[in-house]
Amino acid sequence: MKVIIVGAGEVGFHIASHLARENKNVVVIDKDPAAIRRVSDNIDVQVVIGSGSSPVILKEAGIKEAEILVAVTDSDDTNLGACMVSDLISPATKKLCRIRYADYDEYHEAFREHAPHIDTIINPEIEVVKKIFRLMSVPGAVEVGDFADGRLVFIGIYIDESAKLSGVRLSDIYAKTGKQSPLIAAVVRDEELIIPRGKHRLKAGDLIYFISEKEKLIESLSLFDKNVEPIGRVMIVGGGSIGFRLASLLEENSISTKIIEKNPDRCAELAEKLNKAVVLHGDGSDQELLREENIQDMDVVVTLTNDEETNILTSLLAKRMGASKIITKVSKFSYIPLISMIGLEQVVSPRLSAINTILQHIRVGKVLAAKSIIDEQAEVMEAVALETSDIVGKPIREISIPKGALVTGIMRQDTIIIPTGESVIEPNDRIIIFAKKQAIPEVEKILAVKLEFF
Repeated sequence: MKVIIVGAGEVGFHIASHLARENKNVVVIDKDPAAIRRVSDNIDVQVVIGSGSSPVILKEAGIKEAEILVAVTDSDDTNLGACMVSDLISPATKKLCRIRYADYDEYHEAFREHAPHIDTIINPEIEVVKKIFRLMSVPGAVEVGDFADGRLVFIGIYIDESAKLSGVRLSDIYAKTGKQSPLIAAVVRDEELIIPRGKHRLKAGDLIYFISEKEKLIESLSLFDKNVEPIGRVMIVGGGSIGFRLASLLEENSISTKIIEKNPDRCAELAEKLNKAVVLHGDGSDQELLREENIQDMDVVVTLTNDEETNILTSLLAKRMGASKIITKVSKFSYIPLISMIGLEQVVSPRLSAINTILQHIRVGKVLAAKSIIDEQAEVMEAVALETSDIVGKPIREISIPKGALVTGIMRQDTIIIPTGESVIEPNDRIIIFAKKQAIPEVEKILAVKLEFF
């Protein structure tokens, strides 16, 4: 597969890195020689210096041979132009376009229906707001992913010191609790990713990932001593576009919201646009202001300023002042692995949200959703089992599932199945697969259509 990436910023760099590890044929285009140098020095891909909306540059990059073009510069206009020009030269190439600004929100559907040069619009701000809302609803979760039309949920949580399952083998969970355990797909311990078996013993501090039916989620969380409580009060630090989008969503769900914003003009704009949210002019890292606004009584504090360090420091301050749940926006990928080490477990990244959306359109086979997790060490994907693929018609134990991969869920019409080795995947089943990054190319092979020659 050949993929052309227009934009060598953080998103473009990490998509290129992700695909290069899977031996995809990748070309990166950018006008900035320094950005291109960073790519060529660190990733084994082709690079082209120039504008991604230039027909000459696109031809030089090989647009006619590319299956996919991904336009992810910081300019919406450049991304739209790159998709339009590539469509003129190579209509068969699938075009993915990142559009961030809210001005375009009401036109997304029109783009999809009436703009043949765009196959998919990616708005990382909308995706990150959805993720924040999901994290709010699940206590202690560091990851929440919806699959199978929301009927299956993939959750990441830490095992607390006081948890009743700390020290218990997976095979003994039913004997210990009298309840069936959800399928635990992965355990992260001391930064090592493990796909556990029945003899594996859980330990305090483990980060575990499990899949549960949505209707059984509360019961599954209670096994790990995580109790769901309604969210009534939220404080947002940072009234930018993501803060505004989140506040609007919270208003729709009748959740009391306060926004702290430094810029007085932006405060006035927010107060005019929002109906019920309380807009406060001030510095979110001001301890006195946080105390006056009773931060310790907030169900959730979300830090969403455009400054990484401010978000991290404000989150730490809020935690010290008694806030029970804190969600921190971090865009720099180099910071994400460090966050849990300083006691902040719930992190969102618009750039990572963009990458997850892009991945599902790059995967071979009929992939409906894909989510990169655990600092890109693994991926969860939802795909349709095609009639001629290698995964249908026989028990899972007889399928050559790659080492490091696990089938974690099956949706057959309206029936949800948590699979065992005896489960048989049928054509058109929707399947959820967890895979370490090393196993992804092999997973793609078993998802792909098997060609027959006569």
